[in-house]
Amino acid sequence: MNEKVVLEVENLNVFMKDEHSKKRVQILKNISFSVKSGEILGLVGESGTGKTTLSKAILGFVKDTTGSILYNTKNPQMIFQDPFSSLNPAKRVGWILEEPLKNQRLLSKEARKEKVCDMAQKVGLEETILNRYPRQLSGGQRQRVSIGCALIAGADFIIADEPVSALDVTVQKQILELMEDLCDTLSLSYLFISHDLNVIYQICDRVLVMKDGQIVEEGNVEDIFTSPRTEYTKQLLEASLEY
Repeated sequence: MNEKVVLEVENLNVFMKDEHSKKRVQILKNISFSVKSGEILGLVGESGTGKTTLSKAILGFVKDTTGSILYNTKNPQMIFQDPFSSLNPAKRVGWILEEPLKNQRLLSKEARKEKVCDMAQKVGLEETILNRYPRQLSGGQRQRVSIGCALIAGADFIIADEPVSALDVTVQKQILELMEDLCDTLSLSYLFISHDLNVIYQICDRVLVMKDGQIVEEGNVEDIFTSPRTEYTKQLLEASLEY
């Protein structure tokens, strides 16, 4: 694995206003980690621990922060849990995939169309699907479109926020395999967010364990699964085995 660091987060603190009291509340506390080129870094924790807030902060969607977020990458993108809500329902798949390319003014319409067809092939979609609307696709096909949208403009760092949790187990496996293949063939790096340790084990190289807005444990996936150090990680592992 290339040791180039594509993302460095140091002492990140995130604050938000409480909807009821209107007080400033700290959501994330002293978060520090890095993502290396070609690495799939997992972020796991129960719902409400701050995983999605962290992803939004990294992409600049949260303004009340302290600490630093440094990129050594281009055009980071996000893949969401629910592709149906993130894809324009009024547009066909071909239009949706082409849209991120329209800012690249040097590309002709023909070149954009060629890139769309090439990306469709890379994510495992038949060309006939380009003429369909998102509502006409299966959940797995919609997630393939979302992955294509994230990659088509040349991103090499992807934040994947629960990208397979809305899919059945068979389709989950297919999407995870696709993401691994793309990581290798396109030299991508992922921050892969999930509440499901079984999914983390299948795809990730390293994992961060988050609880109450803090990283409580980190390490290689094998080490975390075989020798967890914190009681919280042990509880997560036990819950995943029961599931």
